[in-house]
Amino acid sequence: MSAQDQTMNGHGDTHDGHHHEEEIGPHATLGGYLTGFVLSVFLTAIPFWLVMGNVFDRSSTTAVAILLIGAVQIVVHMIYFLHMNAKSEGGWNMLSLMFTLVLVVITLSGSLWVMYHLNANMMPHMRPPTQSSPVSLPARTQ
Repeated sequence: MSAQDQTMNGHGDTHDGHHHEEEIGPHATLGGYLTGFVLSVFLTAIPFWLVMGNVFDRSSTTAVAILLIGAVQIVVHMIYFLHMNAKSEGGWNMLSLMFTLVLVVITLSGSLWVMYHLNANMMPHMRPPTQSSPVSLPARTQ
């Protein structure tokens, strides 16, 4: 075999014995993990403080703040622990994440919409009694 035949594989590609590996994603460092850990602890302590310190007058405001902090914590975990970014795996990780988020939003908003309308459109005799209309209990027979 000639030297050229030895360097060609069955697909017509030449191999010189060196493998050029592409950079798959960011390398994990101790500093990156420590940054992620500190941010995670901080983002866990804030909601605890919001609830235990009764910071907001309305519980709905507290719930919204906790949900927003939870969303930020998800992003912190994805970046610092899962090492996800727009370039990892050729962008497929980010595309699958966006698809998952769309499905979660559709499922949650659809469920809340259905539950609200089921409650609002109940038949009058199925509604729970109010204080202005006392329920009469059946007479006891002996």
